[in-house]
Amino acid sequence: MAPRILLCILAAAGWLSSADKYEGPKPPKPDVPFLLHATSLVETEAVQAREENRKNETIFVVSGASSPARTPLAEPIFIIEAKQIVPDRMELYRFEVKNGNREVSMATGKRKGGGPRSLHLMVTPLDNHLYKIEANEQLENGEYGLTPSGDNRVFCFQVY
Repeated sequence: MAPRILLCILAAAGWLSSADKYEGPKPPKPDVPFLLHATSLVETEAVQAREENRKNETIFVVSGASSPARTPLAEPIFIIEAKQIVPDRMELYRFEVKNGNREVSMATGKRKGGGPRSLHLMVTPLDNHLYKIEANEQLENGEYGLTPSGDNRVFCFQVY
């Protein structure tokens, strides 16, 4: 019985090691998510969000009404070479465009449950330090930002 189990384990290990390796485009910069468009990559707009405290909310503001990084895909896919960023801790938010800026507000104090929710993401390891991050729900046309949890760095893009 033990040799059979060992044989099954070895067969499974061989099957897993023969899995397809990622052969798509690789990001030219680490720690920046790139939109995957077929066989090419589009760099997201990397910015630092400005934090403003208002009555019972914190507003994160990004200058400019729209991002130059654009995708027609309602469920965009990103490729990132993660050296310092932890892909599993990325969050995705939709911006509201107000007064020529992109903003997202987070409720503070008693209204904590009333703010925007992070949209669903799926993270898949591809290779050593290489990850695929996918929007796991359809995004409406608009402005969005990927951000490492607890960080004011935002990687912006537009769905059109």
